[in-house]
Amino acid sequence: MHTIWKGSIQFGLVSIPIKLHAATENKAVSFRNLHKKCHTPIKYEKVCPVCEESVENDDIVKGHEMNDGRFVVVDDEELKSLKEANTEKAVEILDFVHIDEIDPIYFNRSYYLGPDEGGTKAYALLRKALSDTRKVGIAKIIIRSKEQLAVLRIREETLLMETLHYPDEIRASADVPNVPSSENIEKKELDTAVLLIDQLTASFDPEKYEDEYRKNLLALIESKQSGENIVTPEKEKQPDNVTDLMDALQASVDRTKKTSASEKKKTTSKKSS
Repeated sequence: MHTIWKGSIQFGLVSIPIKLHAATENKAVSFRNLHKKCHTPIKYEKVCPVCEESVENDDIVKGHEMNDGRFVVVDDEELKSLKEANTEKAVEILDFVHIDEIDPIYFNRSYYLGPDEGGTKAYALLRKALSDTRKVGIAKIIIRSKEQLAVLRIREETLLMETLHYPDEIRASADVPNVPSSENIEKKELDTAVLLIDQLTASFDPEKYEDEYRKNLLALIESKQSGENIVTPEKEKQPDNVTDLMDALQASVDRTKKTSASEKKKTTSKKSS
């Protein structure tokens, strides 16, 4: 499993060297946009609409857009300095809480934490302590220049870290339009709804659920992998050295003709005078 971050878990005076691994993966089926005419993948170029010219990476700066449409420009050195000041490689546990107190809307992304060299015993100690107290750790960590709030919990025998949204990143449910405050629900209607819920109640077994759309999409792609459904993009035209040479020779000839004509005109003018 690929390591995406190395550091330590800090709680109290205890330090546990760890490695961070992505716990989930995106299995969405992706597509490339092709030119319908020749089936060549489309390129997306960076173009300035005002200057009407292509822009290279060296000519791009970062800007934060304000409400009035203007931008605050921040250069790479400033960002680098800020990043270096906040890149302590530690998962700092701030509090321990019961996981039932955390609304699932706060959960963002999951990572496995594995012990690094010399951290096995302390890793096992924290895992056992979390298990016995039935609590999770609330921590802070910096990943990809962003300070993240996170939960440390146990999944099977492994410590799992789930990043959390900050409160100001959660939109207010009161802003959702047309949500009824109350309705006159008939008892018979409610009893029927509760009965239906009881009939469909089961233990959660994630293995019985699957992405039907992705399954059918992959089946469609597999069925089209033979015959006329397969296309080969045309190769990009490479500069022809022979053509380039002929163009250069022709330009030289034309230039020589102009020079000769000019010199001949000057000579004629001198003789006339």
